Amino acid sequence: QWLIENLWLAEAVGIVGGPPRAYKSWLALDMAVSVASGSPCLGTFPVHRSGPVLLYAAEGSDSSLRSRLESITRSRQIDFTSLDVRVITVDRLRLDRAQDQERFSATVATHRPNLVVLDPLVRIHGADENASSAVAALLGYFRALQRKGGTSILLVHHTGKNLSLRTGYSLRGSSDFYAWTDCLLYLERRQEQRRLMVEHRSAPGSGPFN
Repeated sequence: QWLIENLWLAEAVGIVGGPPRAYKSWLALDMAVSVASGSPCLGTFPVHRSGPVLLYAAEGSDSSLRSRLESITRSRQIDFTSLDVRVITVDRLRLDRAQDQERFSATVATHRPNLVVLDPLVRIHGADENASSAVAALLGYFRALQRKGGTSILLVHHTGKNLSLRTGYSLRGSSDFYAWTDCLLYLERRQEQRRLMVEHRSAPGSGPFN
């Protein structure tokens, strides 16, 4: 069953990945607006389960985030004031720490979102991304949260320096990141062009989309 047809499975965990300035954050926000409003993602991919979205955007100011969300809703002719995207505004969130995990789990239980967006992954933990044990513990927390809350969890993550590797194998840090994903949206940047490739654990992949 789909949350967003061909892009994201219902109650799935996964990653939007790619190099810098590949529009990863824009894609994640477009997905958030789509799920919150029930409008097609990127104007193309139908939403099958609309509902609240919980968003933590660690980079950029609150005004910049609002401006981006308003830009997307304006292009879709959606009333921004009715958009059910619930923004977490804490200055610091470290989900490799027990206290922050407990608080975040309580927040998810309170709001019962259809989609949780955390952007970027590197800003929400202090673990060594190359250490398999530390990464596995962090991703295990997200998997447990997804199963308990019946929500989808989307992490925005960067690629490593070896861009000769393709899609999930180029994600920065441990290979556990790729192995963990139910859904992977990978953005490539070629000068001014962007290309999206889609992989799923239990459904056919799709793309590339330009």
